Amino acid sequence: MTTHTSPATRATASSARRKFMRNSALALVGTALPTINFAQTVPVATRQFSPKPAEWRTFEVTTRVDMAKPQGGTRLWLPVPSVNSDWQQSLESSYSSNGTARMEDDNTTGARMLFVDFAADQAKPFVELTSRIRTRSRAQDWSQKTAVAEDAATLKFWTQPTDLLPMDGIVRTTAQEATRGAKTDVEKVQKIYDWIVTNTFREPKVRGCGEGDIKTMLETNNLGGKCADLNALFVGLCRAVGVPARDVYGLRVAPSAFGYRELGGNSASLKGAQHCRAEVYLKGYGWVGMDPADVAKVMRQETQEWIKSASNPLVAPVNKGLFGGWEGNWMAYNVAHDVVLPQSSGPKLGFFMYPAAETAAGRLDSYAPDDFKYQISAKELSA
Repeated sequence: MTTHTSPATRATASSARRKFMRNSALALVGTALPTINFAQTVPVATRQFSPKPAEWRTFEVTTRVDMAKPQGGTRLWLPVPSVNSDWQQSLESSYSSNGTARMEDDNTTGARMLFVDFAADQAKPFVELTSRIRTRSRAQDWSQKTAVAEDAATLKFWTQPTDLLPMDGIVRTTAQEATRGAKTDVEKVQKIYDWIVTNTFREPKVRGCGEGDIKTMLETNNLGGKCADLNALFVGLCRAVGVPARDVYGLRVAPSAFGYRELGGNSASLKGAQHCRAEVYLKGYGWVGMDPADVAKVMRQETQEWIKSASNPLVAPVNKGLFGGWEGNWMAYNVAHDVVLPQSSGPKLGFFMYPAAETAAGRLDSYAPDDFKYQISAKELSA
């Protein structure tokens, strides 16, 4: 058995991502209100969603994997939180396993991970990873421009295409149409955010968090999906009109303090609690949090009725609050696209926020936690 403790804040391979690890988010920040669940007791007309700056919250997040059907040599990769910013501090991570385990960085994207290699004759491979993070809510003060300017190389990096985020063709055309009449980057982002909320929708039948193939979404006019689809489309459209933007991949770790069932996680069992968000860089404001996908989730799943308007009193506070902020009951793993898993024989990943594993039979389905036999839980630690 291997036991090891390692800091989760090593430098990444690219200068843009190293800058992100040190201090990526310059927007104002806050924390969630006390964790109470009054989802079914607050009348819709008085529902609030307004994350505000406050104190840090500390969570301990544990991922346990038991390989139920090892076939030959087995390899496993677990995402490790590596984001350090004004809204998250990634602290130490520890692990135990009966395989050979070590911390790794993807050399291209800077994604932090635990890599475990199991011998072919290991009958019951397992690994348990525990990471501590501090997180707090963020809320942009649009009346103030106080952010320190980001360097040009970093901003250029976050306007480049990826495999799933092309910047030309139908993506560029759609972005130009969505932002017609906008004169500033803030206006462009607001128009794209509104376009996502108006034209896309949450599709519960999509597996996992979706794939984020935005070109196919636009070409087929199939604009239903989950967070990795809808927020990727938001990020891609922003980049296509020159606004630096990125997806932030992570996990809900606690219930929402504002009573929204769909905007929180059950800390005891976080299978399926993976959630990606987005950031855009706006001059004078820095990196600003966005999450139009969660607006769509509230519209589709918060009640039995599919709400079709963002002005609905249940949706309106969320629509407003997630333009410029988010609640601190969520942790980020990384901001990586096109991830090459070290020593993997399989294809690269479009993004990395689920456990990944390979046996002699090939790569396992990360979206099937019961077949894969992994569990994730979190507990909040007292100050």
